[in-house]
Amino acid sequence: MSTQNPTQETAVADEVLAHLTQQFPGAVQPADRKGHVGYVIAPDRLLQVAQHLRDEMGYDYLSMVTSADYATDGYYEVVYAAYSMKRGGGPIIFKTRADAANPVVPSLVSVWPGAELQEREVYDMMGVRFEGHPDLRRILLWEGFEGYPLRKDWKEPYYEQETKPFKSRWPRGHHQYAEERARWGDNVQYPPGYVPDGNGSEADPLLYGVLQALDSIATDDGIDTEPVIVNMGPQHPSTHGVFRMAVKLDGETIVALKPVMGYLHRNHEKIGERNTWLQNMPFTDRLDYITSMSNNFGYAVAVEKLLGVEVPERAEYLRVIMAELTRIVNHFVAIGFLFNDLGAFMTPVLYGLKERELILDLFEMASGSRMMCNYYRFGGVARDVPPEFMPLARELVFERLPRMVDELDTYLTENDIFKARAVGVGILPPERAIALSATGPLLRGSGVPYDVRRAEPYSIYDRFDFDVVTENGCDVYARYLVRMGEIRQSVRILRQALDQIPPDGPIQGGKGGYNVRVPAGDVYARIESPKGEFGFYLVSEGKANPYRYHVRPPTFINLTSLPEMCIGNKVADTVVILGSIDITLGEVDR
Repeated sequence: MSTQNPTQETAVADEVLAHLTQQFPGAVQPADRKGHVGYVIAPDRLLQVAQHLRDEMGYDYLSMVTSADYATDGYYEVVYAAYSMKRGGGPIIFKTRADAANPVVPSLVSVWPGAELQEREVYDMMGVRFEGHPDLRRILLWEGFEGYPLRKDWKEPYYEQETKPFKSRWPRGHHQYAEERARWGDNVQYPPGYVPDGNGSEADPLLYGVLQALDSIATDDGIDTEPVIVNMGPQHPSTHGVFRMAVKLDGETIVALKPVMGYLHRNHEKIGERNTWLQNMPFTDRLDYITSMSNNFGYAVAVEKLLGVEVPERAEYLRVIMAELTRIVNHFVAIGFLFNDLGAFMTPVLYGLKERELILDLFEMASGSRMMCNYYRFGGVARDVPPEFMPLARELVFERLPRMVDELDTYLTENDIFKARAVGVGILPPERAIALSATGPLLRGSGVPYDVRRAEPYSIYDRFDFDVVTENGCDVYARYLVRMGEIRQSVRILRQALDQIPPDGPIQGGKGGYNVRVPAGDVYARIESPKGEFGFYLVSEGKANPYRYHVRPPTFINLTSLPEMCIGNKVADTVVILGSIDITLGEVDR
């Protein structure tokens, strides 16, 4: 099934292009690369066009900012995807081009604050500078890093070849290690005065300088205190992995906060451009390693949009079944660890993990693996499920899971200590959630009924009867309630899918084979993962490997709202607020 009606998508794009070319003569042109979609906007008019899109045309939500290297043509391209929360439907894709000799474009943070971390990533990885950005520093790499890794002329320390499959290292029978050809010191250049293993960090003065410059909030406790900067993490279990929050404190009150990430970064996107299209499927498992099946789904949908393949009926149902089981797994784990962050010991975690193990049994039956499933394929799934899968799935969905979520609800939802720690904590009003590009339970916990499965239905989600769960509390408690409600809605979808799935039929509609060649063009496609909008921006040049492979990770972008939610709260609340976002560092850092 296609992700969207192509005729409708083209009509919207043509309408927007006609309007913009009339409003901004000479500043907006249709994309001119083969197979590419969207519009190219002159850099000097980008800010004006963006404001017009938001204020006059209703595109209030900026989903994605990324970039592509066309330096051989004289420019780097910055790519944006924007949506209208009210109208739903697909995105408008617009682009601007930065001169390769001096890559500078205006920042759009003043229009869409959700661009902040994404623009920093483009600067960090591609070297495009955003004029007017409030805090343009590296974000995934350290400040002493030499070069910009997503540029095509950048080579990693143990570079072998541009794309896989690599040639044999020992064609004449005499092997040679890659390390012997490209030693570490040969292609890492340290800035003047930098000592690689010194005691100080070259990044900290920049980070702390930003925190010191941020205004303190007024406190009414009558005590005269001097603000102090404290690091929470990265080596702390309450930061959900290797994540760090640099906080400026007035007593115990947070007056400023900066998220610090990148400790788990392994340049997933550069690896993705080295791999063949199909080789990337198991790599998506390693992003959010709690939601392997959903990650596969998002990548498959994006590549299929370029390929134009149809997915067989039975395969579509299997995909939805795996995705909704994954949502249940994720929310059980998220709720359990939220309570663990609150100091509730391991009881809620163990509840979630017990149900997770039963669902992982199903994943193992289908894919042969419990966590790194590598199950989806372009045009379908890798293999059909064994005969014992369906009876066990029906037992779980119709009997056990509803009973267990009710039991967890009874123990947790009206717990007085939990409500005291969660109600009114981490407030994120709906208009700020949209402006900061929040998605998933974080957005719906602020009362915004936006879910990609409804706004831009993909696969066969338009066949199912389910509700988009929202809560109006805008706080930690509301996000918890959304996740509890979504477990029930996933059970509702699963019951329909298990009743409707054809008893047999093909499970692969694509061409198959290892070396898939994708038609030239670019695409942005997305799904509603358990944590929010999970998307891929892909560029193909008609070859066996992606020219550009970008992941739109929901939790990385959701962290844009973390400082705003924490300011004015206490140190202990910050741990709970972070837990309510539900991050996985494999996806944040990539």
